[in-house]
Amino acid sequence: MANYWTDKRVLVTGGAGFFGSFVVDGLRERGAKEVFVPRSKDYDLVQRDACKRAIADAKPDVVFHLAARVGGIGANRDNPGGMIFDNAMMGLQMIEECRLAKVPKTVIAGTICAYPKFAPIPFREEDMWNGYPEETNAPYGVAKKLLLVQSQAYRDQYGMNSIVLFPVNMYGPRDNFDLRTSHVIPAMIRKFVTARDEGVKQVTLWGDGSPTREFIYAPDAAEAMLLGAERYDSSEPVNIGSGTEISIKDLATVIAKATGFAGEIVWDTAQPNGQPRRRLDVSRAKERFGFVAKTSFADGLAKTVTWYLENR
Repeated sequence: MANYWTDKRVLVTGGAGFFGSFVVDGLRERGAKEVFVPRSKDYDLVQRDACKRAIADAKPDVVFHLAARVGGIGANRDNPGGMIFDNAMMGLQMIEECRLAKVPKTVIAGTICAYPKFAPIPFREEDMWNGYPEETNAPYGVAKKLLLVQSQAYRDQYGMNSIVLFPVNMYGPRDNFDLRTSHVIPAMIRKFVTARDEGVKQVTLWGDGSPTREFIYAPDAAEAMLLGAERYDSSEPVNIGSGTEISIKDLATVIAKATGFAGEIVWDTAQPNGQPRRRLDVSRAKERFGFVAKTSFADGLAKTVTWYLENR
């Protein structure tokens, strides 16, 4: 697919954000010359007119819909209404405008939060509908799952070429390290580095440390999106992950060591744990479009810590 992108105009919603910026990097490395990234100050994609203008201005051959309102457990718990409304409206309207404009290929980012709270391990795509998502993430997860239904319905009715890929928890350089809205890895990195620098001997973390999570290095997840755009043509959902899991307690120990924090870790069990376990079956991505995550967690974490120290 070496020449796939050279003559294509590409629209990347969320392309200025954490994950989207790596997709934009990957497009340019592959030879894409016309990549349009709508900024939120100019295009509020919750508004239908902004979606329509973005499509009209970009005139895209391929659309990556990556824009989302996201956050960790706290942000989801505090803003459930905003999470479901903004994510649903952005996605529904952008996909509809892609259909009306007859965009040849639309690639949509789902979320692992769409899976049932007690989905069997490893999460298989066919289990996505066998239960309700974990409560704190449910509004966000349901909004994203709605886009899967839309993609499948539009393919059935209109023959629309849209795909929906479901990345697991991402991390990496350029992540969001704001403790009010960040996910677990950047939050831990910031807390441990701050404690180390200020000589604080104790760091408090949410929950009891027992849940497990799977993580994927964001540039690897971006590669999956690009491969999916190039090679995949089906609205069946596809998991994007590394296929490995680690407990939050072990994660804290690893990040404390990577950041040089030698103090005590205290668990605030009055705060929620979130979903009990997360680990994906990633075989479909390999079978359908040849994606396998390449970056080890140790290497990815080291690069993430280094980036934070250099850019905080």
